[in-house]
Amino acid sequence: MVELRLINKVPTSKKVIAFTFDDGPDPLYTRQLMDIFQRVNGYATFFMVGQQIDLYEDIAVEVYSAGHEIANHTYSHPDLTKLTIEEARIELELANKRIRTVTGKPAAIFRPPYFAVNHDILALAAESGHQSIGCVNGEAKDWEQPGVDYILEQTRLTLENGSILLFHDGYGDREQTIEAVRILVEQLDAEGYHFVTVSELLKPTN
Repeated sequence: MVELRLINKVPTSKKVIAFTFDDGPDPLYTRQLMDIFQRVNGYATFFMVGQQIDLYEDIAVEVYSAGHEIANHTYSHPDLTKLTIEEARIELELANKRIRTVTGKPAAIFRPPYFAVNHDILALAAESGHQSIGCVNGEAKDWEQPGVDYILEQTRLTLENGSILLFHDGYGDREQTIEAVRILVEQLDAEGYHFVTVSELLKPTN
């Protein structure tokens, strides 16, 4: 039974964390993130926008081929709560169609743009076979470019086993995000954490 809520973390005794990245793929930043995780033998989840896959399908293919997860972040990044339910369904379906061309299957998980959801949108996502994913570090607001130190401070407050962390690799200058993620990953790797995809985190074995 798919729960009708945003999942922000998964209770687990294992030292695992899921890094997620919204709004890509991006020709400048997505590969930099892949390099960071390759260095620690870790994996991340990329909530991709269908229109961005249209532009940079080759990068999406690289992400998937490297073992990362590609997830649904709609086709054109609207506030789904301001659409009709049919329009929202089309957003999810079009994004899944693009993801399927890259991975051969629809996305298992979904994140609503702006975290804008209501019961109808959560129910629609569940009907489409998606778990709806939130995060624990929304106060870091990396999308506003508040500074590397701020992103790190706000994220560190939320770190625990099973945390789902939100960052962005598209729609703007993401240099601060890249640097913050590089520092965090090195720190957490040294502390013995493993970096897993959200779908891996959600598996009952954790």
